[in-house]
Parts: sequence; structure tokens; C-alpha cells
Amino acid sequence: MAAQPVGGQKPFHVVSPVLESLPLSKAVGTKVFMKLENVQPSGSFKIRGIGHRCQDVRAPALPDPPLSAGGNAGLAAAYAARQLGLPITVVLPSSSGPTPARKLEQLGATVEVYGKVWDDANRRAQELAETEGWVSIHPFDHPLVWEGHASLVRELKDSLEAKPGAIVVAVGGGGLLAGVVAGLQQVGWQDVPIIAAETQGAHSFHEALKAGRLVTLPDITSLATCLGAKTVAARALECARECQVISQVVEDTEAVRAVEQFLDDERMLVEPACGAPLAVLYSGRLQRLQSQGRLRTPLGSVLLVVCGGSNIHTGQLRDLKSQLGMQ
Repeated sequence: MAAQPVGGQKPFHVVSPVLESLPLSKAVGTKVFMKLENVQPSGSFKIRGIGHRCQDVRAPALPDPPLSAGGNAGLAAAYAARQLGLPITVVLPSSSGPTPARKLEQLGATVEVYGKVWDDANRRAQELAETEGWVSIHPFDHPLVWEGHASLVRELKDSLEAKPGAIVVAVGGGGLLAGVVAGLQQVGWQDVPIIAAETQGAHSFHEALKAGRLVTLPDITSLATCLGAKTVAARALECARECQVISQVVEDTEAVRAVEQFLDDERMLVEPACGAPLAVLYSGRLQRLQSQGRLRTPLGSVLLVVCGGSNIHTGQLRDLKSQLGMQ
């Protein structure tokens, strides 16, 4: 289904399905609905915000400036750039591996590999923007990106019979969280708790919440490289003051195990980044939050944002399990 035009421009994302997961519902003890953002044209929710931002770049630009994008949001930017007829260079960290680079080249993007983690690649993208006069497309820290992601919640308002008792999302740099909060505020659901899931070693949001200020991790040690921002957007921390945001940190082994379980349960392969919120549901953490009084009992329904799986394949899943010493 096509998404509705915003500001006269047809967006690049589609209205993603909302389906109940019977296995997840059984694991949690209440209905779990999945917002399937893994079916978006670029493979993840990022096309919502990144596409919206790229359209804003395209509108006033004559002549068209090349775009410079960092990290895995580059797939969304490359897709949008192709639709807009714009050249684009995407800077990836070496931790991304060969899969996103191959997909980016198929979309017509120029790919540059720089640094070990996303923060390194982002610095290089900003340098290109400054020295070459290009436009830097930040993966998560821009108001237009958050505005684009907010469309996800507006769709939920149209799809669900009642507001969910909780929304479970993955947090990397905080762009999705900021978009979900914006959407909740737009539809009057700002009292819905958000469970923000990260993996240990990429838990910059959790550390920021604990400290009450932005915290920069010394390094990204998690295998969930899509969650690998050493520092979250300042807006993410503000969101935790405006809505009830509950941070949950899972181990890499839990995230990868949840990815494998989800593949068996729902026949969909997603990245370890998406495995973090899945692990919250499979591991009993949600029930623990209820027993602690941090979530209501009974909860009603739970909404899981299945954020995507562009940078994953079965061989990589086997490699991840091997790295973690999993059988």
C-alpha cells in the first residue's frame, strides 16, 4: 500500500503491515503486534525519515548537490537518491561488512569505507560535505528524519483498534525513538510506554539515561553494528523526559538467539539490531517489568517495531553464532 503524500510530495516508504505474532504473544502472555518495517523498499524503517530528509534537499537545490551519507542509513539515502536522480556517496565503517556495500553499489551509489565504527564514517561524511560542498544526510540526528519516522505511529493509529499497552523499539542513535515519540504526541498516545532495547557494547542511550546527560562510549564492542553510535542524539534524551521510556540492555548472545528464534517463528531474517527488542520479548524481561510495577498488568497489547534486516543473511548469522561461541 502506498503512503499518503506529505507536503505535496509522495514519500518513498510504504504503509507497512501490522500483524499479530502468535509465538511472541505466547512468550509475552498478551497480544504482540508486529509493525513490519523490514518490508520497506530499502529494507528498514530508515527510508521514512531519510527519504523525507532527501526530498527536502532535492526541493530547493539547483543545481543538484551530491549527497553524503554515513552508516547503514546509507541504503535508505541511496534508494531515495536514485528515485530523485541525485548522485550520492555513502561512507561506511569497516564493521559494516561487504553486504551493504554491494547493495549500495547496486543502487548506483559510490561507496567509501572509512574507519572502524559509524562515528568514524560519519566524521568522514561531514568532512566531504564541508570540503566538496555536498549535503550530509545524518542517519538519525535531524528534525526532518524524526518527522519522517513519525509516520510509523500515524499508521498504527489507523491500523490498531486500540492504542497498545507498550511499544518496543531498538535504539541506536535515537532517530527511531525520536520519531516514535513525535508520532505518539501527534496522535495523542503520549502515555504509551516505550521500551528501548540496546545490546551491551552499543548501549549509549542506556548510559545517557543513567547519567542524565549524553555519554560517549569508549568503543562499540557489540556485534549489533547497526546500533553502534557511541553517542545518541540529544533529542533521544529529551524524549525520555517527555514520555515514559524504559531502557533495556541485552547481551549479543540473546539478540542473536532471538534473531534465530524469530526466523523459525515468523520466517523472517532480521539483523541483531532488531534482535535486541525481540530478546526483550522472548526472554521474559517484559513480564519482569510488570512485576516491578514499571509496566501495567494486564498490559493489553504490545507493539513491536520490526526495524529491518538489510545487512544480514544466513551465512552471516552462522558467523555471528560462531563468533559468540553459540551452538
